[in-house]
Amino acid sequence: MRVKPLTMRRRCGSGRLCAMALLFAFVLSACSSATRSSRFSQIDDWKEFEGTWTAVGNRNTMLLDGNHSAAISNFEGSIVLTGPSRPEVGFRAHAIAFSDTVAGLVGRAVWTDEKGDQIFSELRGEGTAAHNKIIGTILGGTGRYAGAVGSYEFSWQFVIENEDGNVQGQSAGLNGRVRVGAQRSSSVGIHQ
Repeated sequence: MRVKPLTMRRRCGSGRLCAMALLFAFVLSACSSATRSSRFSQIDDWKEFEGTWTAVGNRNTMLLDGNHSAAISNFEGSIVLTGPSRPEVGFRAHAIAFSDTVAGLVGRAVWTDEKGDQIFSELRGEGTAAHNKIIGTILGGTGRYAGAVGSYEFSWQFVIENEDGNVQGQSAGLNGRVRVGAQRSSSVGIHQ
């Protein structure tokens, strides 16, 4: 619907009042978008989060002597984060890991947000059924996560595991913190 100029003058009263109203609306919208974008502009601001990581994938297992086994796993899924200072609500997640029931787990993960910006992390853990706590160390990222540091931890629970190596699982107790835009330090821990 097109509004006639005369009708607009009647609503605003005068051109000056309309200009002031438009300027006020512009300032308000600029302030609200600055608040959203400043979410990642504060370098020393740690963002704490909790959440759930669910994934499907495959695992190729090699049985060794006794109860000893080694496996290579490739998972894709999603991460949903909670908490008022979380870096984002959700991410697509991709992880590749090598686990050994004696030596533990080592892997890499990439979290991608809805804009395509990514967070990179290294995964390490004990890798046994009794002690499957996994620590993720954030190694940087792209876009608004460039220079990110931090860490997170979780335990992994397999929900479905079949003979073909197809698996589905989810995290338990996923929590951590990230500082976006910081220079990477050599030792970043969850309790820093």
